Amino acid sequence: MERDSTTTPTCIFCKIIHKEIPAQVVLEEDHYLAVRDINPQAPTHILLIPRTHIANVTEFEDVSELGRLFQAARTVAEHEKLERGFRLVVNTGADGGQTVNHLHIHLLGGRFMTWPPG
Repeated sequence: MERDSTTTPTCIFCKIIHKEIPAQVVLEEDHYLAVRDINPQAPTHILLIPRTHIANVTEFEDVSELGRLFQAARTVAEHEKLERGFRLVVNTGADGGQTVNHLHIHLLGGRFMTWPPG
């Protein structure tokens, strides 16, 4: 995939999308890439990354694109056989725990999730 105006050259997730940095890819579709987290917080910890660079959910304007990302989370959960349940996490901003400024969804599963999460 060629780099275009929707990507940020220094963004680690853009580099993963463009195969400049290796990642363990779980699923790959036109609108997203799903990769295993390198620092898993659960037996299954997958990041769903939209191919379009958007810093976080507050900058998302295309609701159909956001819907596709959540639909992808369901597809990945089915692929990973997480029928007992899973958690989706979207960190937004510094106080929300976001460490990479490219919107992504954490899909966590494979164990019972406690509450509250943070």
